[in-house]
Amino acid sequence: MITSLPDKQTSFQLPQTTERLRILLNSLLPAQDGTLPRIATPTEMASLLSELMRAGAWLRRLSDIELSRMPQELEGYRFQVERLRRLLPSLQSALLAERARLESKRDQVHAASEWAHTSRQTL
Repeated sequence: MITSLPDKQTSFQLPQTTERLRILLNSLLPAQDGTLPRIATPTEMASLLSELMRAGAWLRRLSDIELSRMPQELEGYRFQVERLRRLLPSLQSALLAERARLESKRDQVHAASEWAHTSRQTL
């Protein structure tokens, strides 16, 4: 059950943030075969950061008494943040692999361009 907090709860809902984090993280999880997670879009990364920043700012404003009134909400949020922490290395690996793939494609395009340029000069 969600406990309500005075005033501060109206501008921010930790359970809703926790749910949005859960949904975002689920969409980024690696496949069952252990492959890297899919590449996160800039929008998804911005959403993750926004949720974390908003929750962090809100949590810093709460007193210890207010925090003690919401152990379930905090545990749910903490669980999602921990999931993100465990997922970050594989996200980084996926991004590095994508970067290498794009650099390889760029090199291929550059080589093809050079070949086309040289071929035109010989005609």
